Amino acid sequence: MSNHTVKSPSGSRRGRPALAALAVAVLGGVGLAGPASADTVRQSDAVQTSLDKAVRSGELPGALASVRDANGQVRNYTAGVGDLKTKAEVPVDGQVRIASNTKMFTAVVVLQLAAEGKIKLDAPVEKYLPKVIRGKGNDGRKITTRQLLQHTSGLHSYTANMPSIFKIQHTYAEPHALLNTGLAHKPDFAPGKGWAYSNTGYVALGLLVQQVTGRPIGEEITERIIKPAGLRGTYWPGIGEQGIRGAHPSGYAPKKPGKQAAKSLADVTRLDPSWGWAAGQLVGTPSDLNRFLVALMDGKLLKPAQLKQMKDTMKAPGFPAGWTYGLGLLKIKLSCGGYAYGHGGDIDGYETRTGITKDGRAATIAVTALPTTQPAADKVNKALDTALCS
Repeated sequence: MSNHTVKSPSGSRRGRPALAALAVAVLGGVGLAGPASADTVRQSDAVQTSLDKAVRSGELPGALASVRDANGQVRNYTAGVGDLKTKAEVPVDGQVRIASNTKMFTAVVVLQLAAEGKIKLDAPVEKYLPKVIRGKGNDGRKITTRQLLQHTSGLHSYTANMPSIFKIQHTYAEPHALLNTGLAHKPDFAPGKGWAYSNTGYVALGLLVQQVTGRPIGEEITERIIKPAGLRGTYWPGIGEQGIRGAHPSGYAPKKPGKQAAKSLADVTRLDPSWGWAAGQLVGTPSDLNRFLVALMDGKLLKPAQLKQMKDTMKAPGFPAGWTYGLGLLKIKLSCGGYAYGHGGDIDGYETRTGITKDGRAATIAVTALPTTQPAADKVNKALDTALCS
């Protein structure tokens, strides 16, 4: 376990949904390290203690985090082991599958297109995807882009009916097939009449972006966000790409749930992330996610009108008390008072939680397995809260 203090190269300025909510919700270059002279320091501060507690039971083999204070000072942490076989250390600021944090990136691209006048958030999706959203009572003529972003479309999430990771780990999924899997079910509710986390909705948004721009969603995210924000450890995996390019901890999935999880962990680091696509395919580092949040809140990625809409949240059933959801963005209530904006991501092998406060404190926590018990899930959320409140 270790932590490193470095100065962020970004500007000087400036979560967990209930276990059931994100366990099915996701589905997601070497990260910027500190100066070569920065030595590893073992320090029992609150963040380190929270990560140590998270990995102690063995259900979560490893953990890594990056915490940025309001002055741009960054400290990176690790805990546990990066590989259960070799007992290798968790790489500092290593790459992980960031899963549903991808939704923030997809939402930013959609909002940029809205600012450019290429789409209207409150126009029917049918205008951009003619006759695509159809069947079982699903109708793109009655659903708006805003509702897709906000999870109020009613589209059933395709991940709610997915088989075990061990059956699909190395299987490529085509985006339209993901969408059609969701559309094979009746809507969870009429558009605008409820709230339910929907990966199907974000796949539809990815297809919408491609239809409007004529370019792949991965390319649009790369050119519009990753490159301008200087996210050197973040990338969109290519078709068929199953590995992780840079230094990374191994990711694990239990073959048995609950208390037996720690004794049945299997390595799922290599997998085809295509079933996450625009809802959860990206790979990134903790420090890059913080850098993205800083760029977003500093207005470097969105104009004020679109950022304001992104931050306009509503109640989101299934998330912890006080957590609300906007347009691809969570508003997270903190124990120390106030709120942070961020997201979370669950994919077999990795779980991440992110947040940034009004004064520019940012934190990303990642662990190398999905918690299968509520106590383990709570420890990950607690680690994020501790990182933002310490």
